[in-house]
Amino acid sequence: MAPGARVGSDDQVTAGRDAARAAVVITVSDGVAAGVREDASGPAVAERLAALGYAVERVAVADDRSAISEAIVAAAGRAPLVVTTGGTGLTPRDVTPEATLDVVERVVPGLAEAMRAAGRAKTPLADLGRGVVGARGGSLVVNLPGSPRGAVESLEAIEAVLGHAVETLAGPFDHAGWTGADRADDTGRGSAGG
Repeated sequence: MAPGARVGSDDQVTAGRDAARAAVVITVSDGVAAGVREDASGPAVAERLAALGYAVERVAVADDRSAISEAIVAAAGRAPLVVTTGGTGLTPRDVTPEATLDVVERVVPGLAEAMRAAGRAKTPLADLGRGVVGARGGSLVVNLPGSPRGAVESLEAIEAVLGHAVETLAGPFDHAGWTGADRADDTGRGSAGG
């Protein structure tokens, strides 16, 4: 586990699901990791994921780039969905997107764009969010804002495709019977899906 990370026995929210529906919620906050501030966004995100059928583990880590990266790597090793909350703003300690980009192999910009677009409909401040979404091995890593409301609303913005993204990353990757030509639109270019 990353330095500054902590997990308590009350940090488990389970929905009685199998490992394929497991998620780790990482709260990124100096105060929460030190135990001097109550975590509001982590429980809100965990509750929403549990309602979607995920067995959820919660972790808190300080606003430290290497600690965040280490927590993401560890979480991706045990769950197909890793969700961070916090550290996506503009202050010098907001380094969650950079820590995430340090460890993901591919970015999924459409999901981050969808979260910002949904937030923009409620507040122009959503455009200041720098959260990213990416894949590390077979795990999807999603950065959410640190406010409970913003975090849950951002998660809700991608719920429609979240399950498919996690299932696609899990494989199998054979796309039986699929060829690029099978998915070509009338312009001859392949579709974006896959």
